[in-house]
Amino acid sequence: MAKNFRLNFSGASSNDHMKKIALVGFGRENESAYRHFARQGHDITIFDESLSPALPVPSGVKANLGKDKTSLLFEGGFDLVLRTPPINPSRLRGLPVWSATREFFAQCPAPIIGVTGTKGKGTTASLIDSILRAAGIKCHLVGNIGKPALDILDNLKGDEIVVYELSSFQLWDMEQSPQTAVVLMIEPDHLDVHPSFDDYLRAKGNITRWQKAGDVCVYLGKNSYSRQLAELSSGDKLPFGQPPGAYTREGYFWMNEQKICSIQQIKLPGAHNLLNACAAITAAWRFTNDPRAIAKGLALFEGLDHRLKLVGEVAGAAYYDDSIATTPGSAIAAIRAFKRPKILILGGSDKGAYFGGLIKEIARSRSVKAVIAVGTLGSSIARGLAGAGFKNVVNLGLDVSMPEVVNRACALAKKGDVVVLSPAAASFDMFKSYEDRGEQFKAAVKRLQAAAPKRPV
Repeated sequence: MAKNFRLNFSGASSNDHMKKIALVGFGRENESAYRHFARQGHDITIFDESLSPALPVPSGVKANLGKDKTSLLFEGGFDLVLRTPPINPSRLRGLPVWSATREFFAQCPAPIIGVTGTKGKGTTASLIDSILRAAGIKCHLVGNIGKPALDILDNLKGDEIVVYELSSFQLWDMEQSPQTAVVLMIEPDHLDVHPSFDDYLRAKGNITRWQKAGDVCVYLGKNSYSRQLAELSSGDKLPFGQPPGAYTREGYFWMNEQKICSIQQIKLPGAHNLLNACAAITAAWRFTNDPRAIAKGLALFEGLDHRLKLVGEVAGAAYYDDSIATTPGSAIAAIRAFKRPKILILGGSDKGAYFGGLIKEIARSRSVKAVIAVGTLGSSIARGLAGAGFKNVVNLGLDVSMPEVVNRACALAKKGDVVVLSPAAASFDMFKSYEDRGEQFKAAVKRLQAAAPKRPV
């Protein structure tokens, strides 16, 4: 097993002689692992099922590209095999499997605040980082946002703090938990990669499973799955959204009975972002309980791209990019974030999610004027909405460009409306990634703005 192997191996960085290391999949995380191990002089071979990996293979490095080369992994006598996050560890059974995340946790001299959840990880981790920085604490934001974790390891000091956004893929085979674990809302996701929701939950559970006495688990009390993961922790458990963690009352954030600051300090729309802020305050409280620093940290954070971010206005209608909303639950949060009339852009590729709750939310909503359905799921979303009695659906399907989608939304929107790209689905049927989808949406809105008649000065 990797755990026993690791005890013997004692970390590539602490071993004097060269080791044979395989990197399986060459994306952002394993590119960082390549730099980390190459600096120590180890013999590295890159494997990737694609003939054109996500990132170019460094010059002079051995590479086995293509699905037919995977078998060479089991014949190469490797001392360490680092998987890229989306690769199921079970596919590499029998090999000394490791990952960049496990390497960082094994070597990190500083306390780690780990953040996981189905949605809200990036925003919450960024809010924690902003609060700690406002309090004068040196910290590092790593994971899927910020820098790759191994890139900061060499210069990291024990009196600094690492804020680590952790996906289920990164947590899949972890055998170490962060000293502070933050568990946000959990719902079924990535069921196109995880074999079951139970497997997804087991992976997420590694953020708390290995915690010790004195560690802290911050969790969403009203979410049963978040509570379930908190129960795995041997540390102190603090719910957020309710006492004794941070919560909102009478227009203010509170921690226990201490008033922290106005909820107006946070610039992000939606009740879900107030909950994200509560999670951040609760996690940061272990390191700073200065209300002024917390208020400043919340105020300085302006939000992340593709997360319910205002793109601009066209003819009095506001356009929001929420392309990262790849689950029905996150689209529901977007609907509830605005009281104004809404045109929703929904659909994409299938991740095995259940859309019944979202269909009901739209059908009973008085503010959703229309839905534009796109992508592989467009037809099933349109049928579901029609069956629920919601008739104002335009199904554009797969054979459509983002400018055409935005133009159709513009034709439906009136002054005072909100147009929200909150797809509730993955992007890979029509786009390279959720970022690509969001950028194309932003570009289409900018073109509409440029073509709109200018008001006389």
